[in-house]
Order: sequence, then C-alpha cells, then structure tokens
Amino acid sequence: MLDVNLKAPEHYINRELSFLDFNQRVLAQVHDESLPLLERIRFLGISCSNLDEFFEIRVAGLKQRQELGSLGGGPDGMSVPEQLAAIHKRALALVEDQYQLLNQLVFPALAAQGIQFVNAKTATAKQRDWLADYFAKEVEPVLTPLGLDPARPFPRIQNKSLNFIVRLSGKDAFGRDAELAVVQVPRSLPRIIRLPQKSASEQTHFVFLSTVISMFVAQLFSGMKVEGAWQFRVTRNSDLFVDDEEVDNLLRAVEGELAQRRYGAAVRLETSLDCPQDIADFLQRHFALDKGDLYQVNGPVNLNRLMAIYDLVERPDLKYPAFTPSVPKRLIAKEDIFAVMREDELLLHHPFESFAPVIDFLSQAASDPDVLAIKQTLYRAGPQSPVVDALVDAARAGKEVTVIIELMARFDEAANIRLATRLQEAGAHVMYGVVGYKTHAKLIMVVRRETGRLRRYCHCGTGNYHPDTARFYTDYGLFTCDEAVGEDLHELFLQLTSPTRVATMQKILQSPFTLHESLLEKTKREIALAQQGKPARIIAKLNALIEPQIIQALYHAAMAGVKVDLIVRGICALRPGIRGISENITVRSIVGRLLEHSRVYYFHNDGNPEIYCASADWMERNFFRRIEVCFPIERKQHRDRIIEDLQTYLADNTQAWALGPEGNYTRVAADNAPAVSAQETLLRRYADAYD
Repeated sequence: MLDVNLKAPEHYINRELSFLDFNQRVLAQVHDESLPLLERIRFLGISCSNLDEFFEIRVAGLKQRQELGSLGGGPDGMSVPEQLAAIHKRALALVEDQYQLLNQLVFPALAAQGIQFVNAKTATAKQRDWLADYFAKEVEPVLTPLGLDPARPFPRIQNKSLNFIVRLSGKDAFGRDAELAVVQVPRSLPRIIRLPQKSASEQTHFVFLSTVISMFVAQLFSGMKVEGAWQFRVTRNSDLFVDDEEVDNLLRAVEGELAQRRYGAAVRLETSLDCPQDIADFLQRHFALDKGDLYQVNGPVNLNRLMAIYDLVERPDLKYPAFTPSVPKRLIAKEDIFAVMREDELLLHHPFESFAPVIDFLSQAASDPDVLAIKQTLYRAGPQSPVVDALVDAARAGKEVTVIIELMARFDEAANIRLATRLQEAGAHVMYGVVGYKTHAKLIMVVRRETGRLRRYCHCGTGNYHPDTARFYTDYGLFTCDEAVGEDLHELFLQLTSPTRVATMQKILQSPFTLHESLLEKTKREIALAQQGKPARIIAKLNALIEPQIIQALYHAAMAGVKVDLIVRGICALRPGIRGISENITVRSIVGRLLEHSRVYYFHNDGNPEIYCASADWMERNFFRRIEVCFPIERKQHRDRIIEDLQTYLADNTQAWALGPEGNYTRVAADNAPAVSAQETLLRRYADAYD
C-alpha cells in the first residue's frame, strides 16, 4: 500500500458543512415535481427545523468554544473561527434558497391548486374586514406591547419566539417621546389562520399570523404613529449542561436546566428583509451578536410553521398515497408472540412492516400471569405512548418493571420526565442510566416462567420505541429468545441499574466497551482476506460517519482492495474517490418519503456474511460516550432479506445522492436505466408479508 498520511486534514470533510449539505439535499426535494405538493412543503419546513436545531446545538457549541479560547479544529483542520465563517456563508445561501422556493414556487403552486395565502396587498375588502375583526377578538387581547425606555428595559425574548420591533413617533399619555416598542407573540396563537369560505368549491385562503399583526399593529398604540413594524426571531443555545461530577440528582439537574433553555445565549438573529439597518444593528447589539449572526428573510421568520398547512388542507391528491404496513405471516397465523419467538427469531423492518407487534409484545407480557419481569430502555417514546401504557399496566399487575429512561434525550427531556413520573407512580423502577453516558440502546427483555425454567424474550431495535416515528422512520427490530442474547441483555441491564463489572458479552457488541474495537477488527479481517486475493466487502448503512479511526480503517481497507459501500443519510466526514486512497469507497445518501434511520453493518467474511443491526452511528459519541447495542442477525432468511434491502438502496437512482472527492453531492441519475426508488421498491416488496 502507498505510504500516505491518512490523518491529513484534506482527507476529511468538516462535519458542520456536511450537515448543511444534508439539509440542502432535504431542501432539494421541494424542487421535485414528481412529489405531491404538500409533501414538498413539508420538506421545506423540515429543512428549516433542521437548521434551527443546527444553530441551537452545533453553532452554539462552536461559539462557546470560541469564547473559551478553544479554537482548534477537528480532523479536517478547520479552526473554530473558520468554521463559523464557512457556516454563515453556507447557511445564508441555504436560507435564501428556502425563501426563494417559498415565494417563487410554493405560493404559486398552491395558488394553482386553489390554495392562497393572503397578505396586505392581496386581501379583498371583505377579507380585510374579517381579519380586522379576528385581530380585535382573537389576537389583540393576548398581546402586550412593551415600550423601550429607561424604566422599561428590553424584555426577555424566548428562544425561537415570534416578535415585532415597532418604531413609533409622537408622545404617549404621560407626554414622553416614544421611539421603540416590542410586541411578543404568545405561542398559544395559531401561526396559520384559515379564512372562512362559503362552500368547498371556493378557493381556500390562509394568512400568516405575522401578516395579521403587521396589518393591524397600529391598533396597539393608540394616539401614536407607527412608522414601521418588523418581525424578528432569536435562536438561542439550547444544549443542556449537567456537570457529571457535581450532580447529585440527575432528574432535578435536568429540570433546572430545562427552565433556563428558553433563555440561553443568543446565537442567531432573524429579521424581516425590510428591517432598517439601524434597527437590525440595535437588535444585534442587544443580543451581543455580530453581522455574521444576522439572517434577513423575505417572508415569515419561522417557516417551520408552514408545515401546519399539511393537516389544515384535506387534499389527499396533494399527499403521498397511504400505505398499510404488513404483518409477518407467522404473527397473522398465531396470536401468541411468545410461541412465535420460541419457534424462531422474528425480524421486522419498519415502517414497511407494522410496529404493532412491538406493542403487542409488551401488552401480552403485561397481562401474562407467567411473566415475572420486564426491563426496557426508553430514549424517545412520544406523548400518550401505548408502549408506556403497557409498562404501566404491567407494573400495576404486580410485575417487576424496570425502565431505563434517558433524561438527556435532546428536546425530549421534559416529555421523558413526565414519563418517568407516570411509571414511578404505577410502581415501576425507573432509572436514568449512567451519568456521563447517554443510554441510546433500544432494548426490551421479558422474563417468563416456563416449565422447569425461566426464559428471556428479547427485542433489540435500531430505532426508538415511538409509535409515531415508527410510521416514517426506517428501522429494524429483532425478536429473539436466544439464550446467549438473553444473558447478554441481562448483564447489560445490570450495568445500567447497579454497580457491576464490565461483562463479557457472548453475541452483543456494546458501546462504550467492545463495539468500536470489534468494528476495527472486522475491518482488519476484510483487509487480510483482500490481501489473500479473496473477495472482500463492507457495506454500512448509517445516519452519520465521522469517527476518525473508523474512517482511517476504511481508507486502509479500500487501499487493500476491499470494496466499501456506505449509505450515509446525513453527516459524512470521509472523502470517497481520493486517488490511491478511497477509490474503492462509494458514499450515497437516500432522501425520500421516509427518513432513513436504520443502522446496518455488513462484512463479507469470506462468503459467510456477518450482519449486525445497531442503535449506533459511527461517531465518537456513539462509540465512547453512549451506551449502545449492536446485535447479530443470524437466521439465514433474515440475513438474505437485509442483504436484498441493502442492494436495493445501492441500486437507487431516483432518490440517491452520491458524494464526490471534493465533498459535493450530486443526484444519481437513472439515465437510460430503469428507474429505481429504494423506498418505493421496499413498500411494494413488504406489502406481501414475510415469514
């Protein structure tokens, strides 16, 4: 092999810029005229939501590092100031694309379908009268305009809230000159309002709440002249900080941090495009932001809210056709899921196959008198979760129920605290894992008394126990009563609930102990096989790939002749196609109707493929700062299915994007070949239930 420095910065892509590239791929779906219109609007909203979180967490973290003087970069070599400058340039272009699509594509396309957004210029006299009445009755009573003067300082502005800054002239009731005021808009008010229509055949009209307030804001300042009113929104640092060494009660610590999240340090300022420079400068000074943090937009400052139109419009013709997830034949033929698992392992691929068997598994365990204990990890479960309902029922039935709830699941912390309280009130043992390590594994273990023995029934998954996201996140879930897997999970739950040694696992690979090292060893094995002249191949399907040692191992593998195919939905720091280094590596990203979430690792292993499914992406945090589980797929029928699924993703030429050596993604074209959409193919394939 060539003597090259695989740690050289030019061999890595910056993770932050890679994320922005991913968000650009999401936004590109809005251009795709083959997609239903309302689905394209959802992609626009998703791109905005993704960007919000990016600023709240990633940009906020970089700014903190800069303030602390930690300016060093990652494997790509970019310093913190260089990253912040590059992020601003890339994000500014992305935001301009978002609003250009909104104004030049989305609004005209909606109007062509009889759905129009009203503004001050286009509203008819009748519509203006209705809006004036709506403002007077529904909006004005809950608004509190706040003047800015020495006795009334600038109010605290919540994270991502809608606000207006208003320029005034004239004297107030006390004879004072009034110049500026702020109007904060409560989150309780709907951001999109549907105007009344006489019949279903009439055009449907909507209006943004920000438009209504702009039209009638003068009514809030009686006797004063409103010179102008401009929207603004502040994005704040929303990452929670809990000192692992000082905390004595994790639940209370997280609750305390949640109270402060709404008012973290400002990291981004958005204003309407027509906001005067002196007003923008004033806001920047107040929030301690500079020009690189300002984004002026040609429309509502929060495009996420546009996604609400999806549910406000009853137009099935503008949405994806509904599909019904299939149920495996073995479960259709036999209701007793424990009996099915005793016959053989069961593999589900969501959402192509129903998530209902997972809920049924827990519900049956809760009501089965022979079930003694249930142990489960919960990262995200969703509100009013049937998963939690089953656990509550089991605890109330007197079973030993232990639930490991990850309180630090980002943006689900408050929901998880509520779940923890509910489970504790039902009598379940609720633990919060290990301080300093997020519990990200997706596991259920049911202990059942059977003739002469206790048997463990297990479910291992790549995704959360969240019935809602299971309808559009792709994930695998394995039901098994394999004794070795059961013993491994027993040891793992002991680690999570009590002080214990590092267990020697029989089949499970676990972070932070064995997963990273095992993947490196399996990669070395493929290298050795390639050096012997044997076929060698690695396929990995992931959400993110940034861990340097893994990337270097893949470079070594490619240089040795191993064929490496990577299906990475989001961030990828590896550069494929570098001459002499990564020419044997392909990287593709699938962006489509469903969110690709499953993690699958394939090693050819001299014709005896090893396939693992996991909760872990290939990132430092997943390998070293999280508790993750990687489980083997051993039944040949299941391995064959997963290989077929992976080949389908690799054949996609309609929703796939290929990463090039320069770090740019290009959409894979079908050219003269038959069009292949992996997700649509899998929807058809799984419509016929598997065994």
